[in-house]
Amino acid sequence: MRKRFKNLIIIPFLLFFALPVDAIEKEERSWQDESIYFIMVDRFNNGDTNNDFEVNPIDSKSYNGGDFKGITDKLDYIKEMGFTSIWLTPVFDNETNGYHGYWIQDFYKTEEHFGTLEEFKTLVKEAHDRDIKVILDFVVNHVGPNHPWVNEEAKKSWFHDKQPITNWNSQEEVENNWLFDLPDLNTENPETRTYLFDAAKWWIEETDVDGYRLDTVKHVPKEFWTEFASEVKSVKEDFYLLGEVWHNDLRVVAAYQDTGIDGFVDFPQNEHLRTSFSKPNTSLGWLFASLDRNQAFYDRPELLGTFMDNHDMTRFTREILQYKHDPVVRWKLAMTYLFTAPGIPIVYYGSEIALDGGEDPDNRRMMKFDGDDELISYIAKLGELRKVHPSLTRGKLELLHEENGVAIYSKQHKQETMIIAINNTTKTQSIKIDSNFGENKKLVSVLNELEIKDRDQTFNLELTAEKADIYLVADHTGLQTSTKILIGVGVIGFILLSLVIWRKTKKV
Repeated sequence: MRKRFKNLIIIPFLLFFALPVDAIEKEERSWQDESIYFIMVDRFNNGDTNNDFEVNPIDSKSYNGGDFKGITDKLDYIKEMGFTSIWLTPVFDNETNGYHGYWIQDFYKTEEHFGTLEEFKTLVKEAHDRDIKVILDFVVNHVGPNHPWVNEEAKKSWFHDKQPITNWNSQEEVENNWLFDLPDLNTENPETRTYLFDAAKWWIEETDVDGYRLDTVKHVPKEFWTEFASEVKSVKEDFYLLGEVWHNDLRVVAAYQDTGIDGFVDFPQNEHLRTSFSKPNTSLGWLFASLDRNQAFYDRPELLGTFMDNHDMTRFTREILQYKHDPVVRWKLAMTYLFTAPGIPIVYYGSEIALDGGEDPDNRRMMKFDGDDELISYIAKLGELRKVHPSLTRGKLELLHEENGVAIYSKQHKQETMIIAINNTTKTQSIKIDSNFGENKKLVSVLNELEIKDRDQTFNLELTAEKADIYLVADHTGLQTSTKILIGVGVIGFILLSLVIWRKTKKV
């Protein structure tokens, strides 16, 4: 009985100390909390050699063997890096050599090199079981160059007349003429619209995917997108639409936000990102100017997709190497910004191993899984921090210092404040920032456990060359008020419970 008494006494302590200290109330997950891993299906992982017909791994313009099973096999790898969503290039049946997925032949079939519809459903289910969302690339502007519809008399009105885009400033040409000689679908035609709407809804109903990345948005009339958004969201309300409006003028991109598309791939900021982080001793000022413009022009800037590179441009690693710098060092700084600044970070497969690549198709090399894990570990840490600290995904950004390649900014959400410091120079920097976060505070690094105490209402940050750090603003006295209350309640409860147990044991 005495042993049982001791065990009962210990239980309250175990329960109490298992509680997270100063835990922030869990908020419902939103799309702005996501981080996206972008995969070109054919170039990621070959999980099933049975579908390797007409595959040539040494030809960058042919199928290389990646498939649905290969992605399914690597879902744990993706999850361990902290990513919460995957975006896949088109999975629909494509024409010969349409390894990239953008030469669609049948909107209702999977590409046979990638696997069956059932295998794709398995991929989605396995992803959902790991709390990973799945975004599909969806193309409505065109079909494959040799699509049989082009020669069908009954489908003649489904296409615009064949003519190239010669004046890119003409919206009529941009929307109606053929892009790269690809048959341009006439989305003003009711039959064409209905077919595309039905196909888009079918994939949601059939496979339970969570979002579409919309290809070539500016080549399709806005009226189509408004109806498209309404149609797909009638099937799944929280369905995310990420639009690709490839233009460096933010005003051109923002002009599409009233169509029902939730967010856009942030091409204007991408230009500044690559310039800022490809080499050291470069100002970061344009990044924050870009954020200010996003706040002014977008209703939901937090839903923009931020990225360093993609399948249509040279890899960021190539740009770093051209300046003769260390890709891992440069990528770490860039990733720190991507994962802490407003927006949804999109990371192109292979970036975690600093995969090199020039112009298309060299930027679509087969993924390797035997590289150095230093960058992988760093990304995993950033991904975990985004999950644990809502201020990193939802917090309001305030620029505290920006000068000569050094930037320090805060992210605040409810009672939580984080400080992000990026030293984009080749020298150690000592920067003082005012302590405006309340009395008796300290900064605790969540990357290396370093603590910085408040001195004369300032924090002195020692920033190592070409390094970044992230700090949590915490009470200098250790225990915060909420924690003290919990301890008090716990102690009182423990005493009362102990008395009750003692009386019962005494009677026995």
